[in-house]
Amino acid sequence: MDESDFEGTEVLEQIAAIGKLDDFFEAIDSDDFSRAVSLMKKAQIDSETIEIVVRKMKEADGRH
Repeated sequence: MDESDFEGTEVLEQIAAIGKLDDFFEAIDSDDFSRAVSLMKKAQIDSETIEIVVRKMKEADGRH
């Protein structure tokens, strides 16, 4: 997946499937990159998508 194909809903659906959506949002809101990555790995999200999410978290830099 490249960034032009990125669909955040798919990530959220996979996180929700493991019951960790609130934890994921908390990690994002607090810029806890390691926790967000850990949750995405637990949800079996591929490494390319994880990289995109982390990049978007960094780009947001406090903006939602």
